[in-house]
Amino acid sequence: MSEPPHIVVTGMGCVTPLGSDLGETWERLVRGENGFREVTLFASDGYRTRLAGECPLPPLSPALAEKFRPPRASRLLIPAATEALRMAGLSAFDGLPLSFSSTAGGMEFGQDFLREITTSRRVLFRRIARYHPQQQLLDLQEALGFQSGPTFLVANSCASGANAVGHAADWLQAGRGEVALAGGFEALCELVFAGFDCLQAQTTTHCRPFDEGRSGLLLGEAAACLVLETEAHAARRGATPLARLAGYGHSTDNHHLTQPAPNGTALVRALRAACAHAGLSPAEIDYVNAHGTATPANDPAEHHAYAEVFGPALAEGHPQIRSTKAAIGHTLGAAGAVEALLAIQSLRTGQLPPQLGVERPLAGLEHALTGRLPAAGARYVASTNLGFGGSNAALIFAAP
Repeated sequence: MSEPPHIVVTGMGCVTPLGSDLGETWERLVRGENGFREVTLFASDGYRTRLAGECPLPPLSPALAEKFRPPRASRLLIPAATEALRMAGLSAFDGLPLSFSSTAGGMEFGQDFLREITTSRRVLFRRIARYHPQQQLLDLQEALGFQSGPTFLVANSCASGANAVGHAADWLQAGRGEVALAGGFEALCELVFAGFDCLQAQTTTHCRPFDEGRSGLLLGEAAACLVLETEAHAARRGATPLARLAGYGHSTDNHHLTQPAPNGTALVRALRAACAHAGLSPAEIDYVNAHGTATPANDPAEHHAYAEVFGPALAEGHPQIRSTKAAIGHTLGAAGAVEALLAIQSLRTGQLPPQLGVERPLAGLEHALTGRLPAAGARYVASTNLGFGGSNAALIFAAP
C-alpha cells in the first residue's frame, strides 16, 4: 500500500480586525497592536462590553455590488479567498473542492428577518434564504466565477476552522483530489454577541489569556483561507509551498455544553493524535498558537493539557505558547483557520507575536509566553482549538 501524499499549503489569505489582508494583519500583530474598538454594527448599550474586533470591510467591485447584496460574512470571505488563490498562483476553476467552517453564517440577515416578523414591519423573506452558511460559499463562487466541486461545511463550534482544514487534507490524502480551498469565516452580529453576553463570557476590561487575572474573552470577526495541494501537484505546476500540513488530530470529551474538562483530556488526545499522524514527538514542536480564550475555565484546562503533552520542558519555555485572541478576538467558527494561518506565518518568518494582556502569567507558563523561537527557526508549529461540547482539534505544520 502506497504512502499517502504529503499535503502542502501554497496560498493563504485573510481579513481580520488587524487588516484587510495577510501582510497588514501580520505586521500589526507582531508589533503588538490589537484590533478592538467600540462596536459600530449594532447598539451595544446594556451589554457587559461594547468592544469587539470589527474588520475593515474591503469594498465590493461595482459590478459585484450591482448583482447582489452579500451578507457581511461573504464580504469577508471573498477577499480572503481571492488573496489565497492569487498567492498560490491559481485562478478559481470549476470543480474546486471547498472545505469551510462557520458557526453563524450570514446571521445578520437572520436576525434582521427575526426583527421584521416580530415588529410587523415589511418582511423580506429573501433574508431567511441568505443567512445559511452555504449561501456564503455560493456568493464566493459567484464573485470568482466558478462552480465548486465537493463542498463541505463544518459547524463544530470553535474547533470548526481546524476541522475544515484537516478535513480538506484528509480528502486529498484519500486520493479524491489534488487541490482544495479550505478555511473559515465569521461575521459579528448582535445575536451571537448577546449570546456570549448572557453566558457572561465576555470581559468588561481587557482580554488576558493565561493570566491569573483573566476575566473573559472579546469577540472578533474574520475570514481565512488556505490553498492545500498534494506536494506532487504543487511541484508539477511549479508552485512554491509555504508549509507542509504534517499532522491533524481531533477528539471530544462530552464533558459540558460550554466548558472544557478541567484536566484537558480531549486536547491531550487531539495533540497526541496530530503528533502520531505527523510521525513526530511532541518535543519537536517549537510553537503552539493556543486557543487561549482568557475565560476562567478554558485557560487552566488548556495549560493542564500542554503540561501533560510537553512535560517539564514547558516550564522552561518549550514550546512557546501564544494566544492571538488577545489581538483579534475570538472569531468562533473562523478561529481554527485564522490561527492556523498565523502559526504558519511564525514558521515562515521566525517571528512570534507578543502575548498581549499578560501581567501575571499562570504558574509554569512564565517562560512559554515570553520567549522566542530557536535561532535556527521552528521545526514544527501547532495550532489548537477547543470548542463547546468538548470538541478539540490540533493541526501541525512543518517547513516544506
